[in-house]
Amino acid sequence: MHCFTGTRDELEACLALGLSIGITGWVCDERRGLELREMLPLIPAERLLLETDAPYLLPRDMRPRPTSRRNEPCFLPHLVQQVASWRGEEVEALAARVDINARTLFRLV
Repeated sequence: MHCFTGTRDELEACLALGLSIGITGWVCDERRGLELREMLPLIPAERLLLETDAPYLLPRDMRPRPTSRRNEPCFLPHLVQQVASWRGEEVEALAARVDINARTLFRLV
């Protein structure tokens, strides 16, 4: 599910369908991402994907903020760090897991 921003019921429905869940910089928004942050632990590690949705959804908590305000793939490490923190996981472990997930999904392994 690309750019998931739904409710808990919608998350559960997506997971029941066997979908992977794509999380973007939306989760870093202190106004709109709080509910999504609470759902991060509900996403099985093997079904979690992290994405930029570039050029949109620049993580609002990035400091310093890029002057272009354009989201780029090079900002994925910030998203990995934030999501790992909210899930209570090691950054390196989460980065490795989502890398495997993306390679598997796109049949790059």
